[in-house]
Amino acid sequence: MNSANVGYSLHVPGNGKALDAPTLEQARREAGLSLWALWVRYFALGGDTGPAGLGAYLTGGGAPRPYEYDLVAHALNERFWELGRPSAAPYSEER
Repeated sequence: MNSANVGYSLHVPGNGKALDAPTLEQARREAGLSLWALWVRYFALGGDTGPAGLGAYLTGGGAPRPYEYDLVAHALNERFWELGRPSAAPYSEER
């Protein structure tokens, strides 16, 4: 599948997989997290992109490294676990 044909899914060079920004944005909304709250969680896990960069990614701008994508996914999944729900944000190797 060509990532240019799937909205703003972002291709990760070398692994043939797309990191799906809309999936993470939907998960953020379902988790009830503001962009700032998600960024704080992501930063606490070791993320180094600023809030504006994270927001741009979630709305289709820029492509994170798989590690950064996974930090965002993990921050979201931790919130789902706190809510007693299963993980909703896939990790890069699950895409």
